[in-house]
Formats: sequence, structure tokens, C-alpha cells
Amino acid sequence: QVQLVESGGGLVQAGGSLRLSCAASGRNFRTYAVGWFRQAPGKEREFVAGVNWSGSSTQYADSVKGRFTISRDKAKNTVYLQMNSLKPEDTAVYYCGTGVVVVTLNPYEYDYWGQGTQVTVSS
Repeated sequence: QVQLVESGGGLVQAGGSLRLSCAASGRNFRTYAVGWFRQAPGKEREFVAGVNWSGSSTQYADSVKGRFTISRDKAKNTVYLQMNSLKPEDTAVYYCGTGVVVVTLNPYEYDYWGQGTQVTVSS
């Protein structure tokens, strides 16, 4: 079992920055890839960024490339999502998921999820 806790969300103006954290506990987390997803009201959960187990490989949705950076601190069992140049369309609840061997864009393949953290970007 793996437990995930997201934090760092909030209200920010367009053009601003936030850093989300996903703190994990439990066995095997260090062997799993991790994905950040987001879900806006009335929309499907969508892939934002992912990182492999070692932190050496990352993947991003086209909509966030060049603005968001995912990283992994293995010593702290924590994955971060640095979000810069935020836009109103980035407003959503952000979730981290794990339990996969490799990063996948399909949220249904992830076994473990956190409770989510709200990000609101005002124009």
C-alpha cells in the first residue's frame, strides 16, 4: 500500500507560480513512476506530467510543456510539480498518482491517488 498527500495549491494571478508537493509513504513507492493529473469541473481527469522511478525521465502534456517541471526527491519520497507562467485554464484540482511501472497517460492504470489540491488561477 502507498499513501499520497498533495499540498501547495492555492489562488494565484495569471503569470504567477506555484509548487505542488506529493509526499508518499508505504512500500514500493520508490519503484513506481508517478504522474500528476488535473481535473476541472465537468471534465475528465487529464495527464499533466510524469516521472519515472529514478527521476531520470520525465513526460509532459503539450499544454504545460515549457511552463511546468516535475521532479523527484528520492530521499524525501516526494515528487514536486513546479508550475510557472500559470494561466486561467490551469485552474483545476491537481492529483498525484502512482502504482505504475512506467508513466502512462491513462489515469485508470494508476493504483494509488492522493486527495488532491486545488489550484485557481485568476485572470
